[in-house]
Amino acid sequence: MVPNRMLAITEGMVSKKYVVKLSVEERETLEQVIRRGKSAAWKVQRAQALLKCDAGPDGPAWVDAKVAEAYGMTTRSLESWRKRAVEEGPLSLLERKPEDSPRVPPKIRGEQEARLTQLACSAPPSGYARWTLRLLAQRMVELEIVESVSYETVRRALKKVS
Repeated sequence: MVPNRMLAITEGMVSKKYVVKLSVEERETLEQVIRRGKSAAWKVQRAQALLKCDAGPDGPAWVDAKVAEAYGMTTRSLESWRKRAVEEGPLSLLERKPEDSPRVPPKIRGEQEARLTQLACSAPPSGYARWTLRLLAQRMVELEIVESVSYETVRRALKKVS
């Protein structure tokens, strides 16, 4: 058991691929985020972690496992934060990362929403006491208002309108 434990400790001490070395200005900015008290919790957590990871002359250079335990995060998160800090700059961690993929445009909008509302307010088909979401979706396709639509999309559109 002891040799395995020693192996794990020496593996943890392997040189890191991304080593954070903060400048004096960057350290001051991160310390201000922590001291200010009005920043979001995730920003404070990242600032604290970066300050402890700092391998510069003024930094404590804590091991990832120690930082992760101290600030309640995973070592994997810390590794990705260090990578981003080295590649994009440490202050980039205090900004939300922009989304890579564009959002899917809504299937029902504008004129189609108006037609859906008009349809939902009209008399239901014969044999039915009221409109169901599935009936509305089916009728919108039949009337060629949309090419295809799910009842869930109809629900979201009606919820937004009401």
